[in-house]
Amino acid sequence: MADIRLTDGHLEVALTRREKIAGLLGDLRVPVTAIGHVDVVDNAFDAVRGLRAPGLAIPGLTRVGTWRGRGRRTFVVARAGQPALVVDLEGQRYDRLVLSTTDAASLRDRLRAAVR
Repeated sequence: MADIRLTDGHLEVALTRREKIAGLLGDLRVPVTAIGHVDVVDNAFDAVRGLRAPGLAIPGLTRVGTWRGRGRRTFVVARAGQPALVVDLEGQRYDRLVLSTTDAASLRDRLRAAVR
């Protein structure tokens, strides 16, 4: 599972080696100033929309990669049935992040406080 951190004015997402290979992604670092809306969903798959390009999707298990649709690009590291942090971004390569994590609510609260 990706390691998600809030450090020195940035949101950092460090992927495992398998996630990098499966999703054809690299680690991600975005400034807190680029963060718009932040929310939590109970099931990460509920927040993933569009077509995978590129990435990996194993039905009922995992989705890792870039999902595109309606002019949006979403960075996805999602596990079925797990909560996810959903972050809307402005002026970045990705428009949205969907990140499965067991402490999604805590991260949401910390990000909301940092954005204010």
